[in-house]
Amino acid sequence: MQLLSFSSIFVSLSILLISYFSFSFSRNSTMPTLTAVRAANAAFNRSYTPVAIIVGGTSGIGQGIAEAFARHTKGNAHIVIVGRNRAAADAIIAQLPKPAPESSTTTTAQYKYTHEFVQCDVTLMKNVESVTQALLAQIPKINFLVMSPGFLSMKGHDETVEGIDRKLAVHYYARWKFVEGLLPALRSAKEAGEDAKVLSVLAAGKGADIDLEDLGLKKRYSVANAGLTTPTYNDLMLQEFAEKNPALTFVHSYPGVVRTGLASKSETGFIRAGSSLITALVYPFSTSYQDCGEYMLHGLLNSKQGFSRVGSLGEDIGMKRYFGSVEARKKLWDHTVEATKVSSLNS
Repeated sequence: MQLLSFSSIFVSLSILLISYFSFSFSRNSTMPTLTAVRAANAAFNRSYTPVAIIVGGTSGIGQGIAEAFARHTKGNAHIVIVGRNRAAADAIIAQLPKPAPESSTTTTAQYKYTHEFVQCDVTLMKNVESVTQALLAQIPKINFLVMSPGFLSMKGHDETVEGIDRKLAVHYYARWKFVEGLLPALRSAKEAGEDAKVLSVLAAGKGADIDLEDLGLKKRYSVANAGLTTPTYNDLMLQEFAEKNPALTFVHSYPGVVRTGLASKSETGFIRAGSSLITALVYPFSTSYQDCGEYMLHGLLNSKQGFSRVGSLGEDIGMKRYFGSVEARKKLWDHTVEATKVSSLNS
């Protein structure tokens, strides 16, 4: 078992190295620098108080995006962090900047900012539906919906009580459910002349062909297959949402190799045990979650309406390594509608 564990770690690191170097060789001098990205993000300014829902914002990339967004809006925003860890969210929110009064006669309380946490285990669709309904009841307009929940495990097919594999739930089905549930508020923002953008942080350009006869991977599941399937699912999901909502913006991103601490929280023992070694080995070619947050925010803010994909620097990567078709989009959509129906799921 020990040999298998080290072997699995080696394979995982090999995949990360290949992914990194294949991306690095494709870079050119037109890629944005971190300094330029920060400057562009700092220029973000709206006449309204922007509303951002950040799913998976209690750690890692989601935390980095939440902090960058708060920093560049000077705290004058309605930020909702959605996740499982209330203590982590409270610590993050406590450190977010608060808008400063413009004059001695203006108090901080007069600003329309709100920074809050909503608890949700996104592996269960009933939880996602409950949260989206609650958010819609409280927030009439949403400008930015960011989804970056992570799940790292070498465990095989692992269904929830709802019959959905947990990895697929976190990396695909819950994301579809959040977008579908919050569309009314996104549309309202757009109708008011405001931003209305969605970002799914996963692995744009890192997918593969999918089996249309095995959507949900009930027949031929493996960790590798799940890892290659969900990026394509995200492409097809966001592209179909864009087709149905052409005035809105839908972005799928590839963040690259990021130091998020996800390995130390893995449900797989040998990954947790080797997390320090993994972090040390990937450190030279990885990015901090803070810098990644800046890049991902840049990609979101600069994307136009419709569907697009961005790379680890927030740059447009076009449709490189896209594995979709109109047929695939339609079949996946119909499958997802049925798979995420809470009324038909086991309780």
